[in-house]
Amino acid sequence: MKFLKFFLFLILIVVIGGAIYFGTQDGTYQIESTRTMNAPKEVIYDIVNEYKTWEDWGPWKKEEPTMVFNYADKTSGEGASYSWQGEMDGSMTTTEAIPHTSIKQDMTLQTPGGERKPEVYWTFETTPELATIVTWGIQGEHTLMDKVYYAITGMDFDGDMMTMYDEGLTGLEAAARKEISKYTVNVDGITQYSGGFYLYRTTSAKANKVSQIMGENYGGITAFMNENNIAISGMPFTIYNETLDNGDVIMTNALPVREKIIVAGDANVFSGYMPTVTAVKATLRGNYVNLGEAWATAMQYVQDQGYTLSSEKPFEVYVTDPQNHPNPANWVTEIYVPIEDIK
Repeated sequence: MKFLKFFLFLILIVVIGGAIYFGTQDGTYQIESTRTMNAPKEVIYDIVNEYKTWEDWGPWKKEEPTMVFNYADKTSGEGASYSWQGEMDGSMTTTEAIPHTSIKQDMTLQTPGGERKPEVYWTFETTPELATIVTWGIQGEHTLMDKVYYAITGMDFDGDMMTMYDEGLTGLEAAARKEISKYTVNVDGITQYSGGFYLYRTTSAKANKVSQIMGENYGGITAFMNENNIAISGMPFTIYNETLDNGDVIMTNALPVREKIIVAGDANVFSGYMPTVTAVKATLRGNYVNLGEAWATAMQYVQDQGYTLSSEKPFEVYVTDPQNHPNPANWVTEIYVPIEDIK
């Protein structure tokens, strides 16, 4: 009997000692993973801000395929939430969403040791190269039972969370790349393009320098218009005067204006006029890298229909401004291939 009492006393001492030891250990934690992604921060933010996308890019369902997700009526922005049933049930609610900058979320997780309520946070920062630095973090405090469990089992909580977040950011980057790569090409048929006056620069360009020279030309024309208080009356367009087999071009980059402008000879900007033309129109919705396919589709349509090209040169109109539409999938370019009037 004395031995039993002594044994129980020893156990009590161990328990009290363990409680004191683990209780004095710092239980606060903050874990975060950072990744630089080649996608606009607006696109990445919108994916993270919408809980219905998490099932696609998050790492947890790969480890637990039977996990079930449930979504509230509101799934994006402040007050949005979703929950899940799995090995450990839980839920998440967005408490703050600063558009394209940061997101804060409260998580509730049912663990074997009880309910836990860590805070999750995201930040999105654009680099000078127009990539996005994404940081995904979690912070909270371990309970006494958590600390005992990790010590006994040897579980590396920080390491496991870091691995999960790294995998999640890999999935998020893939989702962002998929989103910005979406595009469609549609042949709209025959249309009348009304034309009008425009200011322009005409230059030749190597295939790998077309975008750069376009930017320089539009910058020069815009500067001239600003200096002379000339208003633009439509969207920018490019006339392709000649396209060589190697991809080099002679092109006219133009900005439409309401009336004929008299330009001084030393301005390096010229005034032009496009008459009304009958043309086959095609529309690209997506990144400009897909313009080659869009042009090929339009030209093939002209050939298949037996239309005759007119003397007017083909051109493309940039309907959307990339500065106002960060996601390349939302860029709209109209292609016009002038043809002889159909009798």
